[in-house]
Parts: sequence; structure tokens; C-alpha cells
Amino acid sequence: MLLTAVSAWRGLVVVVGLSLAAEGLYYVISHLKRLRERRPAQVLFFPAPVTCVRPLLLSSPGHCRCGLSHRESALSCLTRLLISARRSLDVCVFTISSLELSSTVLAVHGRGVRVRVITDSDYMALAGSQVGTFRRAGIEVRHDQDTNYMHHKFALIDGLTLVTGSLNWSAQGIFGNKENVIIIENTDIVKAFVEEFGQLWNEYDPAKYSFSPQR
Repeated sequence: MLLTAVSAWRGLVVVVGLSLAAEGLYYVISHLKRLRERRPAQVLFFPAPVTCVRPLLLSSPGHCRCGLSHRESALSCLTRLLISARRSLDVCVFTISSLELSSTVLAVHGRGVRVRVITDSDYMALAGSQVGTFRRAGIEVRHDQDTNYMHHKFALIDGLTLVTGSLNWSAQGIFGNKENVIIIENTDIVKAFVEEFGQLWNEYDPAKYSFSPQR
């Protein structure tokens, strides 16, 4: 009888302990979520000065003697953010021809991070497009299948950080045009873009292609 009572009390203690642990974990997760949602968005404005971002892509600190400026710029901020991806980098951008940003995507892929790219079928076929370089490196690229443009310009880092704005990933966009990029970590907004990327990724399944530009 005594052993039965002790066992029952032990079981109750375990249940209560697990309940409190779950409640504590929920509190911690909720608190971290609120902190992320309160984190202010960051805004980058372009054009950026011509600077070298190559040292940011190296696996270990290094120096570059190219002669270009290495000072902080909107481009270096964007590069540093993209290269920070640890689990995934999803890119959904109308035009991708910038050597600086394409090198960043390739560097992320080279570390074993999952990289997926969605772009526009018309512009991926133009001279200077980096889509062919991505594909030769083993990065899967998908594109739209109609006469309208796939005109999005956003990227998702680890499914937690959204990079979006008016910027096309081109030399003209980075160094010439008046453009903007906003960096957001609000969970509701990020979730909406994660869902949009997933929907487009499925919609642009190569098994459904009626045409595929050669790039």
C-alpha cells in the first residue's frame, strides 16, 4: 500500500514537473519571439559606392589588395547579412547579374547551406545573368512559365530574416539606381514571404515546364 502511494506521488511529481518545464519553455520561446518582433527593421539605400566585399566571403579573415575601398557600405551590409545564412538561403529576385551578390550566393552554397533561387524566365536569358553559373555550381534555379514577369525582389535567410525592397541584384541597381532594401525579422511578415516562396517553388516545378531558357 505504501509503495503504491509513493509510486503515485512520484508519478504526480513527474507530471507536474513536465508541465512546469513545458510552460517554462513556452514562456522562453514566446519571449524570444516578442524580442524578435520588436527588433527594429534595418533599411539600406542604394546606390552604394564601389567597394570590395571579397574579404567578407572568405572562410577565414583575409586581406585583399585589389585597390578598391573596403569601407562599410550598403553593399557590404547586404553581403554580410546574406553570408550569415547557416541553414538556408532562398532567393526570389527578378534580375540576378551582380558579380558581388552572385559570389555571395555561391559562397553560401559552398559551405553546404541549402540555396534555392527563383527568377524571371526572360531576364535569366540575358547576357550577364548568373543563373548559368548557379546551375553549374549545383544550385537549383526555378523560373516562371508565363508572359508576365516574376518581379519579386526578396531573399530569406534561414527562414527567419527577410531582405526585400526595390533592388534588383545587378550592377546598375547596386551602383547606379536609387534603390532601397529593408531587413525585417517580424515573424508574421517573414512567414508570409516564406509561404510565398514555397508556393512559387512548387508552382515552378521543372516537371511542369513548357519551356526553359538556356542559361
